[in-house]
Amino acid sequence: MIIKGLQKLTLIDYPDTVACTIFTFGCNLRCPYCHNPELVVDDGRENIDVEEIFHFLEERKDFLDGVCVTGGEPTLHQDLPEFLSKIKQMGFLIKLDTNGTNPEMIDRLIKNKLIDYIAMDIKSPLERYEDVCKSKVDLDSIKKSVEMIKNSGIDYEFRMTVPPQTFEEKDFVSISEWLKGSKKFYLQQFKGIKTLDKSFIGKESVSLEQLNQFYNILKPSFQICGIR
Repeated sequence: MIIKGLQKLTLIDYPDTVACTIFTFGCNLRCPYCHNPELVVDDGRENIDVEEIFHFLEERKDFLDGVCVTGGEPTLHQDLPEFLSKIKQMGFLIKLDTNGTNPEMIDRLIKNKLIDYIAMDIKSPLERYEDVCKSKVDLDSIKKSVEMIKNSGIDYEFRMTVPPQTFEEKDFVSISEWLKGSKKFYLQQFKGIKTLDKSFIGKESVSLEQLNQFYNILKPSFQICGIR
């Protein structure tokens, strides 16, 4: 595991759970509006030793209930199952954030009961994935991950960041048709403070009025739908 960050306390990353967040390094996508560029392209910061993470968790067992593992893209790390297994043995709930490009790893984690909650980032309607992510994307893998998560029996959410001047209403019609019947979907506001593509820094967020228009298109297709 290559770990670049540790947020020692979060009350928002893992719903209804007092948790910490572990940030893994490396991602196979290049979304220009990504707000964690230091987890995509190495900026020289030192790695955090895995044993240091375990020591921290051991000390916080009586205070924290859960651990969020995010990135970057955590499923790129082949030793992720071993890492999560040790965390589970300490008694923590685990939430995984993923872009859904590695359904084989997701399947392995689900079958081995190593995760309790999955949040999968939806980047765009399927037909626009490569354009939005600026990367080669296996759409069959994305579709497979979605179905696997929906049928996993564990709690989950799909979520989507909405950068400015990128999407139209028809994109959300397509997404709602694709993901119809899923449990939870959240729209997330873009913040132009720190981005992979520096041309996005300082750009204004999508207006709340437009976000609500997108939300109203999506809402009928999900059990729970919201804006963050």
